[in-house]
Amino acid sequence: MGRVTERRKVLRIRDGAVSARPDTLVAEEPLEIRLNGKPLAITMRTPGDDFALAAGFLVSEGVLASAADLQNIVYCAGATADGSNTYNVVDVRTAPGVVLPDFTLERNVYTSSSCGLCGKASLDAVRTTTRWPIADTPPLRVTPELLAALPDRLRAAQRVFDRTGGLHAAALFDEAGQLLDTREDVGRHNAVDKLIGRALQDDALPLSRTILMVSGRASFELAQKAVMAGIPVLAAVSAPSSLAVDLAAETGLTLVGFLRGSSMNVYAGEERIVLREPAAQG
Repeated sequence: MGRVTERRKVLRIRDGAVSARPDTLVAEEPLEIRLNGKPLAITMRTPGDDFALAAGFLVSEGVLASAADLQNIVYCAGATADGSNTYNVVDVRTAPGVVLPDFTLERNVYTSSSCGLCGKASLDAVRTTTRWPIADTPPLRVTPELLAALPDRLRAAQRVFDRTGGLHAAALFDEAGQLLDTREDVGRHNAVDKLIGRALQDDALPLSRTILMVSGRASFELAQKAVMAGIPVLAAVSAPSSLAVDLAAETGLTLVGFLRGSSMNVYAGEERIVLREPAAQG
């Protein structure tokens, strides 16, 4: 998609040598998500996979749980004064009979490309009951060796990152470590929504036999999205937040952070990690 990247002129300085040259940047544009015609949220995202992003966002919010809950998703024309279609507004229509969660559609929630939903100040404010409790899924076991291989496999699948250096990525792997899907976006939470939304469109939820791998850190919001999609293992190359660890411990999510080479920290759900020797007590 042509809008994924843009070209800008930059002044390049290398070892004292100065030159002007074009640089490829990741595109960032707002996306307004409407639910049954009413504004619900605005997120800054990289254009592309917008329908999957909107569907995944609504899985995380407890609105959608299967492809049958979704009637259609369309781009909205008339979003500008001249009535043109900017492809920055989507309307999600739920199927007849779908009961919406108890939230005010007129809240006009703003979500950013870095922190996700803003204004949700506490764990209680964002906790949503999942339809697929992770503790109830069949046991899934992974080895440290399998987890250690995932960051390189994720990095190899980042096509736009290679051109811009400015995108986050999220990938789904099966329990054997095979790549199932990967998405990139300026916002890490958007990349996860695109993965989950595509799975919903394919009627593949819950994702109870998968591992979610994300670039960067593991925030509370990413842990919540994993739980809402029934994903039992979340791994990140950087640190988790304290709320992410709390939610993982409460829901049975296996949360792995600082996954770099053969090193990693397991913050919750260690029963899914197959160890060759007992963990040393420190």
